[in-house]
Amino acid sequence: MYETLGEKNYDDIRYIRLNNTPNHLAVHQKLAALEGAEDAVVSASGMAAVSATLLSTLSKGDHLLIQNCLYGGTHDFVTEDLEEFGISYDFIDGNEPASWEEKIRPNTKAIYVETMTNPLLQVADHRRVVAFAKSHELVSIIDNTFASPVNFRPIELGYDLSLHSGTKYLNGHSDIVAGAVIGSSEMIVRVKHRLNHLGGSLDPHACFLLHRGMKTLAVRMRQHNESALKIARFLEENPAVERVNYPGLESHPYHERARELFDGYSGMMSFELSGGREAANRFLKAVTIPITAPSLGGVESLVTIPATTAHLGMSEEDRLQLGITDGLIRFSVGIESTEDLIEDFGQAIEISSAPKLAQGSRMD
Repeated sequence: MYETLGEKNYDDIRYIRLNNTPNHLAVHQKLAALEGAEDAVVSASGMAAVSATLLSTLSKGDHLLIQNCLYGGTHDFVTEDLEEFGISYDFIDGNEPASWEEKIRPNTKAIYVETMTNPLLQVADHRRVVAFAKSHELVSIIDNTFASPVNFRPIELGYDLSLHSGTKYLNGHSDIVAGAVIGSSEMIVRVKHRLNHLGGSLDPHACFLLHRGMKTLAVRMRQHNESALKIARFLEENPAVERVNYPGLESHPYHERARELFDGYSGMMSFELSGGREAANRFLKAVTIPITAPSLGGVESLVTIPATTAHLGMSEEDRLQLGITDGLIRFSVGIESTEDLIEDFGQAIEISSAPKLAQGSRMD
């Protein structure tokens, strides 16, 4: 197959790092079909997908508009690395379109948002984002990890590129690290070319595991959606819980928008207990079913404090300004029994609300 190599491009060589083994091609096809797109490419992590996408979309001298509440890794890449490539940026509020107009420049080339923000579960005005991007000829990019293709398919709405941390819902079993970029064939070729040079390729066996994980995606998301809504309602009614961030709740400020856009509200939420950071720490020690770990989207429930994990790289001032407090707990709902999780949360909240009693119990 290499006799006519002179007629081919470098990226056409069949080689593991170039993302074109049979396992790569199979998972690319499946990802594209899930979101109704032309093509897709996988990467070695979600951050590899983010960085390759931004660096294939933006060049020296370009400007980016990016949502102000983001996954900490994306925030750090933009604030600490992009400027070294000669790329500038401005943060925007995903729910204030008028402010976008104020910040756009002649050299603005792209706009980047998350389907539901990490960790506050805000829902941007996605229809306005797409319309704004088209009117200003910007590339529209969205991180769709929290929703998954089961709940939302950004390409169908008009987004140019949809990104995922395949580590999370796509795989669902917490046994690989992967990323994905989904979009038009023209754009995916550019992302893939950049990814090939940066070396953030997914190995073929991980491609197999990702493909395997997606076989149960619809079943898993159904349980995530249903269970999370019940747990969010339980938390909202508990007097020891100060606030719950979950777009499936009628009290959520963007519930109507989420209801119109999404087929489900996913298994991600965050909440705060009365008592702040100390109460949150006691809660994490008291729960017995969820694992305390900084990941999400797996079959097992996970809890974490974003201020000390995913958003540790942000300054305290920036975090607090966005509403990411020291006591905010992020919860990724697994597929365990909903009733068991609610019972476990109930006892953990009771302990976190009565620290002296809890300490006395541990001493017995």
